[in-house]
Amino acid sequence: CFFCLVALFLTPASQAEDASQTLWDIDALSKPPQVKWLDADSGIRSLVFTGPEFNGKPTEVFAFYATPGSVSGDVSKDKNLPAVVCVHGGGGTAFSEWVNLWAERGYAAIALDFSGRRPDAPKFDKEGQLVVQRRVSRERLPSGGPEHGHVEKFENVGGDTTDDWQYHAISNIMLAHSLVRSFPEVDQNRTAITGISWGGYLTCIAAGVDQRFKAAVPVYGCGYLYEGESVQKPQIDRLPEEKRRIWIKQYDPSKHLVNCRVPILFVNGTNDVHYPLDSYMNSFRSVPGEKNLRIEVAMRHGHPPGWAPQEIEDFIASKIANGKALAKFGRPGFLDAVPDDVVVAEISTKTQITKAQIHWTTDSGLLSKRKWNSSPAKVVDQKLVTAPVPPAETTIWFLSITDKRGAMTSSEMVFKE
Repeated sequence: CFFCLVALFLTPASQAEDASQTLWDIDALSKPPQVKWLDADSGIRSLVFTGPEFNGKPTEVFAFYATPGSVSGDVSKDKNLPAVVCVHGGGGTAFSEWVNLWAERGYAAIALDFSGRRPDAPKFDKEGQLVVQRRVSRERLPSGGPEHGHVEKFENVGGDTTDDWQYHAISNIMLAHSLVRSFPEVDQNRTAITGISWGGYLTCIAAGVDQRFKAAVPVYGCGYLYEGESVQKPQIDRLPEEKRRIWIKQYDPSKHLVNCRVPILFVNGTNDVHYPLDSYMNSFRSVPGEKNLRIEVAMRHGHPPGWAPQEIEDFIASKIANGKALAKFGRPGFLDAVPDDVVVAEISTKTQITKAQIHWTTDSGLLSKRKWNSSPAKVVDQKLVTAPVPPAETTIWFLSITDKRGAMTSSEMVFKE
C-alpha cells in the first residue's frame, strides 16, 4: 500500500542544543521513498512520494519530473544524466516550466511542492510545446504535510518536530534527491540543487545536511535571519526566548552553512528586501568549502527572475556536466604594488574576461532602499581587476567581472559604515 508506514522515516528529533547535531536521519532519508506515478507518459511527468509523518500519518509529496528524452520524445537521450532538484519559494509550488527548462538543457529535473498541494497539470500546444501558466490552481492533497505558513515556519518550533515546516521540507528535498538518484537514466554521482527565496533558504540548509549534492545554488536565500534587516527577523524576535534560541539553532541556515562542503554559488541582488546584503555576506563567509558569488545591481525578486541567470547553469554544469568554471575573485582591497587611489582584487578564470566594473553606494539607511552606482574597472593580464577608489562617502562597494559567455561573478562586498 502506498501509504504504509515503512522503516524509512525517523523518530522526530528533540530540539538541537548543538548546531552540529542534525535533526534529520541522513541514512534513512538517503533511501528512495515509495513513489506513485500520476502521469508517467507526458513530457513532464507527475508523481507523489511518501514523506515523513504529519499528524501521526505518513504524508504524500507532489513533484514534477522531466528529462531530455521526455520533453523531446527521444528516449535515447536519457542515459547517464546529470540531475537537478528545484526548490520553490514562498507563494510557489512545483513548477512545470522549471523542470522543462532544465530538461531542455540536458538534465533530469525534479520540482516538488512544499505546502502539501498538487498544482494543475501542465498544458501543451499543438506542436507539443509547454504552455507557460503563471497562475495555476493548487489542490490540497489528502495526506499533505504542513502548510507553508508563518505558524509552521516559526511558532511550532520546539518539542515535536513533525509539525515544523522546515523539518518536512528538508526531509522531502533529501527524499526527492534519493528518488532521482535511483532512476536508471540518472548518474547518481552528478546531482545538484537550486532554490529561490524560501527555496534558497532551504537550499542553504540542504547543502549543509545532504553532502551527496555536487553543487548548490541558493538564489536570494541565506542565513543570519535573526539579525540585521531580514524581513523574517520580526517573526523570530516575537518568539518566546527559548523558542527563539531553538529556532536559530535548528532552522537558521547559518548553523548549517558552517558544515557545507558542497560547492555553492550565492545569487542575489543589491536591494533584496527579503535577504539583505549584510546577512547575505555573513552567510557567504561562513561556508568553509568552495563558494562563489553573483550579486546583481537591483536584481528583481521572484521565481522567473530567480531561475533566469545563466550563471546558475554555468556553475552547476562546471560541477556535473563538463562545463567551464565561473571566474572567481579573491578578496578585494589594496596592494602595495598599486597606487593608494586604486582598489584591486585577484581573479582566477578559464574564460576570457570581457568586462569589469566597480559598484558602490553612498547611501545609508535600509539596504533595500539604497541607490547604486557603477563604473568601468580594468582587467590586468586576466589576473587582476583594478578600479579607482570609490568616493569617500561610499558605504558599500564591490567588483564584478563578466566573461565572454556573458557569465558574471562578483567579489565580496566591502562595508565601510
